[in-house]
Amino acid sequence: MNTAVPDVVVIGGGVIGLSTALELQGRGLAVTVIERDPDGHSASTGNAGAFAFSDVEPLAAPGIMRRAPGWLLDPLGPLSIPPAYALRIAPWMLRFWRASWRDRHAGAVQAQAALMAQSQTALERLVTATDAGPLLRREGQLQLYDNAASFRASLNGWENRRAHDITFELIEDNPARIAELQPGLDARFRFAAFTPDWFNVTDPGQWHAYLRDCFLARGGQFRRANARALRPSLDHVNVETDGAPIRAGHVVLAAGAWSHHLARTMGERLPLETERGYNTTLPDPRFRQKTHLSFADHGFVVTKVGQGIRVGGAVELGGLHLPPNYRRADVLLDKAKAFLPGLNAQGGTQWMGFRPSMPDSLPVIGRSITAARIIHAFGHGHLGLTQSAGTATLVADLVTGVRPAIALAPYRPDRFAFARLAKPHLREN
Repeated sequence: MNTAVPDVVVIGGGVIGLSTALELQGRGLAVTVIERDPDGHSASTGNAGAFAFSDVEPLAAPGIMRRAPGWLLDPLGPLSIPPAYALRIAPWMLRFWRASWRDRHAGAVQAQAALMAQSQTALERLVTATDAGPLLRREGQLQLYDNAASFRASLNGWENRRAHDITFELIEDNPARIAELQPGLDARFRFAAFTPDWFNVTDPGQWHAYLRDCFLARGGQFRRANARALRPSLDHVNVETDGAPIRAGHVVLAAGAWSHHLARTMGERLPLETERGYNTTLPDPRFRQKTHLSFADHGFVVTKVGQGIRVGGAVELGGLHLPPNYRRADVLLDKAKAFLPGLNAQGGTQWMGFRPSMPDSLPVIGRSITAARIIHAFGHGHLGLTQSAGTATLVADLVTGVRPAIALAPYRPDRFAFARLAKPHLREN
């Protein structure tokens, strides 16, 4: 076993952590990745596989709080909070509401668009550097609306995309055009938007495994361990684990939905919450899918994964410890059967995963509040895969002392006034 002290320890072997590890390797650094679940049973393998670079509109958008009460009253709707978690998440929801005000929203769109552009450029470099082109599907995305009212309500969001040079086609009361892009949809869909430059991985699990194999083939170290605390000093950082401690020159905290617990061990209080996402993967769908499908009014997608189809999405704000409610996956599958009449929904495998989310829908990318040698890289919500390569380049810039390509102020860890120092402790709460 290689016992040399690495230049960088990356905590988290998901797609953010592995992308960052590869970028740091490319800059000549010795990197060790620590992952408590090396088999990758995480949001990095169970997601919809989309590089959603056109999604510059934050979840915290003007008007969302007018719609939220109706959603929250439906425990199986597109946005839900289990009653057992409602009191716990109330402070986060108040900040989410504040982030949706127009004075905050415009800046969030700008920040999201900048990170998307950075991520798309960085991904193309990563694909070239790792010969990963065959793992991508460039088939666009069709976003479908139930009726004219919901379509028109979406137009401000599409204008935001236009302002950031995103190519799209609006389809108004034209079922023939929709059928051309995706045959086999229910006739109710007459309104849609098509983003031709959208693309997906062929299989999120395969993409994750490929990145890990590339990292290991280039001399990277992968350790199975559960990081318990971070102990920074002037010239290094000690990572306390459930085994032997690990020392490194820098640490990148990319532990997804668990990241704020490690930040707390340094006294940082960061408002990270968990979007629990559900899906069902169908091995023999018998439906010829031509493009990624998003059902805007229902909060779910249908996407190709390998030779099958994955039906999933919605947002359940329920933290890390409540048991899964797979009835949510059942509801999404029932809707998919109604919207895609020829779909074979037999033999599916259900899944639930954790998406780490901040109240303003922007990730945390930047130096720790308490220690310059620790870089935060988490909180991407449902855009972790999309923003992974861009986040990796920004983190590597910070580690190597290069000026980042975009301003990092919108993503800084201390952007919330209440990210004050607390007494460090190890207990998860």
